[in-house]
Amino acid sequence: MNTTIQLYKAASKDVAIVREIAMQTFLETFREYNTEENMKAYLANTFSPEKIKLELNDPHTAIYLAMHQEDVVGYLKLKKSDPPKELESHKVLEIERIYVLKDFHGKSVGLLLLERAIAIAKEHHLDYLWLGVWEHNPRAIRFYEKNGFNSFGNHVFILGEDKQNDILMKRPV
Repeated sequence: MNTTIQLYKAASKDVAIVREIAMQTFLETFREYNTEENMKAYLANTFSPEKIKLELNDPHTAIYLAMHQEDVVGYLKLKKSDPPKELESHKVLEIERIYVLKDFHGKSVGLLLLERAIAIAKEHHLDYLWLGVWEHNPRAIRFYEKNGFNSFGNHVFILGEDKQNDILMKRPV
């Protein structure tokens, strides 16, 4: 375990910090696979300061920042929402986003964020964690499979004007 990484729950005062890490990690992860127009449209809509402020104040959403010294190097967004019907349980928690800066890949930051999600799900006596992962993101798919997630369906993810396929994955708590 990487003991130099600390996690803390973001608050409404952290809008700019959350927005910056969200945009940076999304660009690092998907820029080379998508058009500039679709990326700009998605980033402007999804990571606007207003939208992030709403998320930070939503009692059904929690965002955790991974800190290395004074720098944010990754984040986790959890959401209590209606699960896909294929999941067959309502005692679930969605990992809506889990991203780590490329310079920190392989340094257990993603695992630390995932372990926080598991701990929260256990604390609330939930049945499953679930998420959607882009079918063309083999690194993330391997990470989730290695950590107990299995595929249970698909759904469409809209990036700008591009319809993409996400694999739905779940993990028993």
